[in-house]
Amino acid sequence: MTLSGIFKKSKNIVIGAVHFPPLLGYKEFPGFDVALKNAIADLRAFESGGVDGVIFENNYDIPHKTAVDAPIISSMTFLGQELRKTTRLPLGISVLWNDYKAALSIAKILNLQFIRVPVFVDKVRTDYGIVNGVPKKVIDFRKSIGAEKVALFTDIHVKHATLLSRYDLITSAKMAIKNKSDALIITGKWTGNAPAATGVKNLRSKIEQFPILIGSGVNENNAKKLFKFANGAIVSTSLKKGLGKSKEVNVKSYNQRMEKSKVKDLIKSLK
Repeated sequence: MTLSGIFKKSKNIVIGAVHFPPLLGYKEFPGFDVALKNAIADLRAFESGGVDGVIFENNYDIPHKTAVDAPIISSMTFLGQELRKTTRLPLGISVLWNDYKAALSIAKILNLQFIRVPVFVDKVRTDYGIVNGVPKKVIDFRKSIGAEKVALFTDIHVKHATLLSRYDLITSAKMAIKNKSDALIITGKWTGNAPAATGVKNLRSKIEQFPILIGSGVNENNAKKLFKFANGAIVSTSLKKGLGKSKEVNVKSYNQRMEKSKVKDLIKSLK
């Protein structure tokens, strides 16, 4: 599935990320009523601001697990189903930390258009263990459940991780493309940290027209510059109300909602 097939455009694509609160099984789980109310509020802010699609994530399930437990799969399926009912926007899912089986299964059940795979071809060390990219297993599993229409948006040299494999960014990009990624995601080192425009420009020059999405740090001040070389971005933290929290791993807390005016300003900056 191509970007234009999903979003009806191939440039200036903005995908808003809905971050669920800690889900079932985590001690800070606020209940499904709160989780759903917050998710729909963020979805509406994204819609009114003019984004092209939405991805939802279990962002605040700290500590993450590389393969999630049944309560998380159940939680994300339920909440994702409610989001699917309430919007016509293209929808995707990321099951953190790298559970492509859960993501593809939920996407198949809910008729989602894409998933995000944080580690596809690289090998990285995270706070939750070492993660090896297994692209063939991802492709084989997608085929085994009849989810070939679900696009794979795959990170290279992903944030929140130490790269253990010896491939440079361009090599990882070409490996991901060869292994049937549908779009590459490039990030900074941390949430809210954008990749350097020069790095994105260099990547673009090496992979020609293959889709690139920015996975962190995009805001109204840098979007136009980055989008000269990238097709679009996944955006969330910069659009939330309030300031960052010094002790918050994800920069802002799950109680901070999307601000409609910030979404609109981002979209306007791309005109």
